[in-house]
Amino acid sequence: MKNLLYIGNKLSNKGKTVTSIETLGKFLDAEGFKVITASNKSNKFLRLLDMLCHVIKYRKVADYVLIDTYSTSNFYYAYFVSQLCRLFRIKYIPILRGGKLPIRLKKSPKLSKAIFNNAYVNIAPSLYIKSNFEDLGYHNIICIPNSIELKKYTFKENTFDTIKLLWVRSFSKIYNPQLAIKVLKTLKDNGLNASLCMVGPENDGSLQDTKTLANTLGVEVVFTGKLSKQEWLILSSDYNIFINTANFDNMPVSVIEAMALGLPVISTNVGGIPFLIKHQKNGILVNPNNVNEFVEQIVNLIDSPSDANRLAKSARTLVEDFDWLNIKNQWVELLR
Repeated sequence: MKNLLYIGNKLSNKGKTVTSIETLGKFLDAEGFKVITASNKSNKFLRLLDMLCHVIKYRKVADYVLIDTYSTSNFYYAYFVSQLCRLFRIKYIPILRGGKLPIRLKKSPKLSKAIFNNAYVNIAPSLYIKSNFEDLGYHNIICIPNSIELKKYTFKENTFDTIKLLWVRSFSKIYNPQLAIKVLKTLKDNGLNASLCMVGPENDGSLQDTKTLANTLGVEVVFTGKLSKQEWLILSSDYNIFINTANFDNMPVSVIEAMALGLPVISTNVGGIPFLIKHQKNGILVNPNNVNEFVEQIVNLIDSPSDANRLAKSARTLVEDFDWLNIKNQWVELLR
């Protein structure tokens, strides 16, 4: 049995979104790996300290250290943890989560090389990240997609009598939640019967800013805050179009989940999204921060329910490949 130390942000019990350290960690544990995780500390400094202390504590038993790696402040967590692993000669594996990591590679080339060139291997959840890393000279990288337990996602063929938009993400500026409000406002100004539900926790002040914009524009929006996975899966049955408004993205699990549920997805054409969604084949792509394109594509779906359900069925077929039962062998082969 291999011992894994998984480093990441385990903050769902602090009101944040469940992240891969909790989902992938549980999957690997169920496959017979002994998985230790860190950290659940809210304070960023204490979280980093806890991560480093875990590396020191388990340095003699950890066969691998998995490191969820993002592009902003969490990038430095990955740097310090990876360098401590190097000091103790522990094999570490960065999992490249951040959609803005290609920008970080150019902004911090020395730190990036110290992390990624010395890794046992780097895991890219999308071909977008893999190709960007390879273009910048990193070759010790393989693609293992994000996964879901498909059996938990019941496919539903939708009706489109009215526009019922669903948005699911943490409220962060990079995900541009205010765009969803502007889309709803424009739909209503055009005389269309439309509603919007936004699911997710506050992250950087964007939730309050989004609520303020909705009040300013005079549109009613349902803000649920953070929901459990089961709660939002149940909620999803009340909606018929999923919108993803991000300015930067990698391979978001929420979009994969929407595709599994039968919700036709309209997303900004950014980052790893076009590696997941093929325009007019299993979803719709629009330019980032473009209200009119979102509105046009929403109206097209409502006017052509058969096309909307065709896209949804194709999307479901695609994401069946992302079922953990299909993905797990790649992880097991790598770690054993």
